[in-house]
Amino acid sequence: MAHCVEDSSRYTYEEYKQTADWLLSKTEHRPAVAIVCGSGLGALGELLKDQMAFNYSDIPNFPHSTVPGHAGRLIFGNLNGKPCVCMQGRFHSYEGYPLWKVTFPIRVFRLIGVETLIVTNAAGGLNQDYKVGDIMVIMDHINMPGFAGQNPLIGPNEERFGPRFPPMSDAYDKDLRKLALAIGQELGFSEKIREGVYCSLGGPNFETIAECRFLSSLGTDAVGMSTVPEVIVARHCGLRVLGMSLITNKAVMDYNSEATANHEEVLQAGKDSAKYLEKLVTLLIQRIELNNNVF
Repeated sequence: MAHCVEDSSRYTYEEYKQTADWLLSKTEHRPAVAIVCGSGLGALGELLKDQMAFNYSDIPNFPHSTVPGHAGRLIFGNLNGKPCVCMQGRFHSYEGYPLWKVTFPIRVFRLIGVETLIVTNAAGGLNQDYKVGDIMVIMDHINMPGFAGQNPLIGPNEERFGPRFPPMSDAYDKDLRKLALAIGQELGFSEKIREGVYCSLGGPNFETIAECRFLSSLGTDAVGMSTVPEVIVARHCGLRVLGMSLITNKAVMDYNSEATANHEEVLQAGKDSAKYLEKLVTLLIQRIELNNNVF
């Protein structure tokens, strides 16, 4: 019985369409690119020109963001002449949301005409070469909750969005990754720009030392509590994806260390280093516009 109740509580295609139609009726912007801002990175949304903003609480069917550092607004506008939509704040399973609700905006973006999704997050650096303030272009991910059966695509498949068994071996677009790395070099961020593997955990607690060592042994470079569910749904419905992690703290790997991770540190590091990510994304959007082969 519980299984049936859960299935009936999922969003229907019509509810995704209702939200998309509502947004399209409220703004003349027709975004080709969607940007999801992670903890402390909401300033990306302020770069948009000719802004039109909606509070999540005002958008039909939208969940509400409850995490400090997440403004909870959807902003439409232009970035370097490219029509964009930006989520200032995302949703997480640790807020109590099921993953099909966490990823609701992604399918709405698809229905309003978005073709490319740029996801950003604040992450802990497991790779010992990484420093606070580095930007990691995500090459691949490890979906740790997925190992335990937590996946946003669980349940009846909606064929109008995508296939029952979508591949993830090409989750992060190779051309967009190459472009992001090249722009990072151009901007003089060669010491800051990385490429690596992101691992998503459920949260909300930060990881134990044993967990960090375990994840590192799996080839994880950075760890966080978001992004992967959105990427899975984006790929399922045919969006091209670029993911970037801002390394806002170094994971504690030594039992003799006195250091501990905390959210305030994450927000401050995000604030200090966000300008690098903002420059990179701004130029990237412009290059996507000029590079027809990227779309």
